[in-house]
Amino acid sequence: MADPHPHYVHLDDVDLQEDDEEASEEPYVIGDVEDSEQEEPDAQTDPNYALYLSSMGPTHEPSEADSDFERHLVRTACFLGGGGGDGKRRRIGSQETAALDTGESSQSSQWNPNEIDGLFCPICLEAWTNDGDHYICCLPCGHIFGMSCIEKWLGQSKRQGKCPQCNAKCKLNDVRKLFASRVISVDEESQKRIRSLEAKCASFEKERAEWHQREAELLKGQCVLERKIQQLMESKASGLINATGAFERRFVSGLTFGSNTCGQASPCRFKLEKELHVAGAHLFDVDASNQILLISRRHAGIGGKDVLTKMSLIPPYDRDDILLPSSLNSIRDLRLSPSNTNLALFACLGKKLAVLSTENNNVIVSYDLPAAAWTCSWDLNDSNYIYAGLQNGYLLVFDMRQTSGPVESLKGLTSNPIHTVHSLSYNSALPTGVRTVISASSIGLCLWNFGGAAKGPILVPETENQGVCISLAYCPRTDDIVASYRPKVEFSDEAVLTQPTPSRAIGQGTVGSHVLLKRAGSSSHFLKLGSSSGNVCDIGLPKSAIINIENCGSFFASEDKLSSELVLEELSSFTTVQRLNLQRSPVQDVKYTSFLRKGLLSCLNGNTLQLFSTKLS
Repeated sequence: MADPHPHYVHLDDVDLQEDDEEASEEPYVIGDVEDSEQEEPDAQTDPNYALYLSSMGPTHEPSEADSDFERHLVRTACFLGGGGGDGKRRRIGSQETAALDTGESSQSSQWNPNEIDGLFCPICLEAWTNDGDHYICCLPCGHIFGMSCIEKWLGQSKRQGKCPQCNAKCKLNDVRKLFASRVISVDEESQKRIRSLEAKCASFEKERAEWHQREAELLKGQCVLERKIQQLMESKASGLINATGAFERRFVSGLTFGSNTCGQASPCRFKLEKELHVAGAHLFDVDASNQILLISRRHAGIGGKDVLTKMSLIPPYDRDDILLPSSLNSIRDLRLSPSNTNLALFACLGKKLAVLSTENNNVIVSYDLPAAAWTCSWDLNDSNYIYAGLQNGYLLVFDMRQTSGPVESLKGLTSNPIHTVHSLSYNSALPTGVRTVISASSIGLCLWNFGGAAKGPILVPETENQGVCISLAYCPRTDDIVASYRPKVEFSDEAVLTQPTPSRAIGQGTVGSHVLLKRAGSSSHFLKLGSSSGNVCDIGLPKSAIINIENCGSFFASEDKLSSELVLEELSSFTTVQRLNLQRSPVQDVKYTSFLRKGLLSCLNGNTLQLFSTKLS
């Protein structure tokens, strides 16, 4: 049984004060300064009741024989009680941490028994050793001590036969040496949880490996299916071409065009250089001299209004949004000036035609229109003139030196919208000052002359009975023109279908045609150099482009609706030379330009602008 009367150590003795000053230099101080009449905890219930002095018997003056050991116990008590020579009585082993005598407290002055449990002798609070007098040992009850300390403890006449921690009976012969450098107790519950988590991690790793293997198998199967689909589409397209007789032999000036035999492979191959995410984009143009893109897009952050975004073609592709006046909304067409004047022309369905300066991002001139504008164009020979094709079939001519309105307004052959306008390069066969414009509407191509007697419009006869004209591409450098058509849909009450006609779903395209034209002699006469069939849009107005590369020839870029690819065909044979994968269908705009000895083919589809490039010699 522990002594019910806890003992206190008076620190007035000179020797004890010196020992107390040495103990006060230690980094941890344990104990509280309390009144001697306060109730003390029992040694077996208070875990911090260091040395359990109550089990050492009644207070007595240390004899000469055991004074050293007693003095060591007192020093330890002073260390745990926050030693000091102030003459106050201090309780040893309080559960709360005492502040330093100076009144200061810090986190480093607190003693955590878990930090020394299993590492230090509970009698002297010094580390035990695996050799020498203070090597680690234990009693039958299981408590661990340093050998020299427990021998002195059990060697005291008044303490013989009791464990210092639990008071279990024992003898000096019961002490057993432990062969361990240090003893640390491990929480069994934590070990079980660790083993459980390790098992779960191993299971997850195994499952992850299985998913990776499954993914690889699926990707391999996908590649096989894509190859099969491409082969089927090519064979089907070949059958359609042979069935419609699109590749007829056409003889112009003793040359054969439109042959279905493949020529030599083109050395100019386009590779995907960059994919840029541009949310809400639907139109763009390229300024090669300033190496920028100008993109028209719907900005979700400002109520879905149209904005123009300038984007650098040089990494990291910096962007700058240009906010437009509220009257300039629903941009339908966008053209950058070909004369490097840092001007952009755009036509709006809101009956507006405007010119923007790309240097200061300001609108410098704006015209009111009698109807919605579907298309616009700069004049290639005189940068003062601009053109606008309207929804009601009219073609308007503006001189930017006159801001009041159009200088000419001409009615088309029909009231169908003019969806594309191109200014043609100067033709030496025409009188000086005559400007020529070609336009496209559903009826076909029309020619317009300004500055001369005959103004037009004149329907290009080579494009009659081709179907509905849906796209027009022009290359000023070679004067090549490619018009795209889809079949007319005619309904007759007398028509009776005797056999079911296979048809595609809406949006999957239809079998149409592409026709290559070129001016010959006077501007009103065109040569039909070749044609081909293709999978064109069944709804909407697609975009196409003509690519001219020196020492490589000319190519026609258009979307194949069946395969959702951008197809490059050699002109004038229309032989497919390359197919470029698209992010999604349809193609909203496509442009080609060259700069820095590089050919750049830009394609806008969905919210992605794909940049394909090829090296130029």
